[in-house]
Amino acid sequence: MSSRSTVIRYRQSGPLAIAAGLATVGALGMPAANLWLAPVVLVPLSVAVWAARSGTDAGPTGLRVRALLGSRHIPWADVAEIAPGERGRVFALLTDGTVIRLTGVTARALPDLLKAGQQTLAADSEIPK
Repeated sequence: MSSRSTVIRYRQSGPLAIAAGLATVGALGMPAANLWLAPVVLVPLSVAVWAARSGTDAGPTGLRVRALLGSRHIPWADVAEIAPGERGRVFALLTDGTVIRLTGVTARALPDLLKAGQQTLAADSEIPK
């Protein structure tokens, strides 16, 4: 079994990408009315691309956090702690003190995320329901 088969992908909500796509289609008529409104189409288009692309991949080698224009690979050795935050969001505290939001990951998904990375959950940890 390759490490690729054990990677879990977390992405933004599908309806968000659909709504942004529909907003892009709706905004396409604006440049026809006035050419100066052409850049307005870029706003919902950017949201649609961000919603489809952004997220977190977790595997044995570490985490890959994806954004609109780039991504960052974080080896498990650089992760000091993964903790749930407000509104069900999940954050990774790195050994250098940096805090990174794990896009697309919810508090309920923490056990699966750690399992994909072959990490263990601390015995005194409590996962919110």
